[in-house]
Order: sequence, then C-alpha cells, then structure tokens
Amino acid sequence: MGKGGEHGGPDVPDEVWEQFLRTSADGTADAPKEPSARAREVAARLRAEPAEPPAWRAHPPVRRRRSKGWYVAGFVAALALLVVALDPGGFVGWSSGDDDAAARPLAQETERPSQAPPEEPGGRATLAEPFRGSPAVRWADGTAGITVPAARATGWMTKEEVARALARTRDFLAAASLDPAVLRGGHPDKAVALINPHQPDMRSFVSTALRTPGEEHDPLSLFSRFDPAQARLVGDVVKSRGRLTYREGERGALEVTADVTYVYPVAPAGGGDEVVRVIVRRATVVSWDDPAKVMTEKGTLTLLSYRAETTNGGCDNLTGYLRPEFGGGGTDAVRSDRTVDPFDRTRPMTDDHDGCWNATRS
Repeated sequence: MGKGGEHGGPDVPDEVWEQFLRTSADGTADAPKEPSARAREVAARLRAEPAEPPAWRAHPPVRRRRSKGWYVAGFVAALALLVVALDPGGFVGWSSGDDDAAARPLAQETERPSQAPPEEPGGRATLAEPFRGSPAVRWADGTAGITVPAARATGWMTKEEVARALARTRDFLAAASLDPAVLRGGHPDKAVALINPHQPDMRSFVSTALRTPGEEHDPLSLFSRFDPAQARLVGDVVKSRGRLTYREGERGALEVTADVTYVYPVAPAGGGDEVVRVIVRRATVVSWDDPAKVMTEKGTLTLLSYRAETTNGGCDNLTGYLRPEFGGGGTDAVRSDRTVDPFDRTRPMTDDHDGCWNATRS
C-alpha cells in the first residue's frame, strides 16, 4: 500500500494516470475538463512517447477488470452471508454436497410420513458412535424429537391453557421414556405424579406393574426401564421422533395423542464393546379434563389408552425391564415368517403388531 496522499489518501500510480489520460484523449464523456498540473505533465510525456501496441495473443490486463470484478465478488459474498444468516443449515447442505446434506438432522415430524426412511450407510454401532448405520442417527435428541403443535383454544381450555397442557404431556412422555434415572431401573415418580390421582384403576395398574410385573401388569407398556445388572446405556443421548396431535374430546376435554419412537443404545452391564439398539414406539392418548365436569387434580392428565411396540427389548419379557439380547442375538427372532421395520412410521399402531417379531433393522 502507498503512503498517504495530500488529503490523507493513497498516491495514484503512474500507469493508472496514463490509462486515464488515454481514455480522456479518446473523448470520454466524463473526462475532467481541466486536468491538474500532474496530469498535464504526464500528458506531455505520453505525447512524446506513444504507448506500444499490445503483444500478439497477450492476455488482457487484469487491472482493467479488477474494479468491476471486486464489486461482483463483493455482491456474491454479501449474498452468501445473507443466505447463511437466514438458513445456515441449508447453506451448508448446498455448499458441501449431497453426502453432507443426507447427514443433516431431519426436520421435525409434523404429519404421518408417507414412506419409511432409507437405509443408512456407515456400518455397525460402536461405543463412540452408538447410532451409526441407523436412521436414528439423523433424529433429534430427547424431547427435541417430539413435535408439539401450535396451540389454539379447544374445548374448555384457552389457547394458553392448551399450550401448557401440551407442554405437560411432553413432560409426561419424557418422565416415562427419557428420564435417565428411570432408564437405569429407577421408579418413574415424575411420570406417576402427572397421572390423575382420581383415576383409581390407572393408579392400581401402575403400582402393581412396578411392584410385581406380569402379563396383565406390564410396566413396559408405559415406561422404558433397563435392568442395571444386565444392560447399561451407551452415552447420555436417546434419539426420538414423533409428534403430538390434539382435538376436543368428551365433555369438552382436551384429548392429546402422542405417537413417538425412541431409540436406546445399550451395551452389556459387565463391560464389552457390543452395542445393541433397543427401539420402542409408543402411542399414548391422554385427556385434560374440565374439573367442573370430571374429578381431577390441576396439572394432571387422565390416561385413556397406551400401546407399545418393542424391538430388541427381549421377547415375551415379563421382568418389568427391557432386556436386550447380546452376543449376536440383537433381534427378537421368534416369528421367522413375520417381520417389522421399527423405523417405519407410515402405519398407525394397532394390536396387529403385539408380540414378538423379526426386526428388519435397528
């Protein structure tokens, strides 16, 4: 860079002045009418020594395009920065190719998907990468994977009350299926506290299922728990994907339906690097009742129905814990003629898939 000029600006190189004066001599409209003393001096020198013709096949001088190119480059750079600011994820995908785009997290699920997710490359799960090779690798972590719709006034509830009820419904799902203490075999106290205490059959079911689990009282239909003596969670991330929907139910109640799939990576409790992914899809319907019409407690929900489909959690398991099969037996291979894709969320959950099935992937 040159030193500061007369008014604090940089000196102008002679070759720039020479080019300017050649242009002025050709009659350019915006050439100055009264050139400075320096300009007259350079002009006199040019008249005495005419410029040489350009060399044969010489490339055009870069300097002549520099100013225009700088503005174009600046405009492109500014446009790119604007795109990054508005949609950083989209810009990354656009600039880094289809492979990186395919690895980005999925957008939240807002309606029932029309097709199952494609196969994911990458090989088998490891302790460092427990979701490797699974569609769940692109799912969100924990409650971030559960879509909560926008609230609107419904039944006896205002818009604000519906928003709180939806948030508490998600809290119940988290307490039942994502709470680290519960996953490690603990008692689901937070989830139980959100159940309407005036629903005696439900309270009795939960109490019996957790104390003496059996075929008629299976806590796994509501809660995800592992026996710490048999399996340990790998890392502190559980992947989830699903959504809440709601409508007006009986007696003006707010009826909320949750359809969520959870993916738990686990390894043998005694050590080892084998990783098995246990997949549980839950469909739960709850009601937020009008206390003026139904006996309930503020801030609690009434359980209307609940259903669970489990993959790699142990077949015909009545221990009250999810019991993954290690040593290469990571699929519940019982009905060899019937299979299920645990990541296929295109179908609604029905009783047709009760029992043990062959999982096509995990």
